[in-house]
Amino acid sequence: MTSTATEKSGENTRAETGRAANPEVGRAKADGAGRSGALVTDQGTTTIADAVVQKIAGLAAREVRGVHELGAGAARAFGALRDRIPGASSSVGQGVSVEVGERQAAVDLDLVVEYGVAIAELARAVRRNVITAIEQMTGLEVVEVNINVNDVYIEGDDDEPQPSRDRVQ
Repeated sequence: MTSTATEKSGENTRAETGRAANPEVGRAKADGAGRSGALVTDQGTTTIADAVVQKIAGLAAREVRGVHELGAGAARAFGALRDRIPGASSSVGQGVSVEVGERQAAVDLDLVVEYGVAIAELARAVRRNVITAIEQMTGLEVVEVNINVNDVYIEGDDDEPQPSRDRVQ
């Protein structure tokens, strides 16, 4: 299951093992071909932080029509609290986890989709957009994008605060 390049480097992350069912992944690593050639050159090595790939994936996923929000229930709740704090910024990487190796990356997304959207088609569009954005911006090969749909957003079903009712008028 481990590719030749992984055995040489001693790393064993999901991104480097090529866990995806694509046989080209192992071959591209073994002969050094592919987009990642720009990251390792005779003049030096470019390292891309996980947070960079996480932000790119989060922004790319949000660009797709039908994605209402990213994040699981707890992350969305913390995000709602953070949004109420003056000066706090929302996390672009919320609902996104990544594993980044020297030449490859793997992405996991937690999505809330809008009601009425075909989820299978949305997943294909999100996957395509995320892969394109990461590969074009970083030169890393994206071996997999796993999508977990946590909820369906129904317009008008927001958790709007109820008017407070004081016991004493």
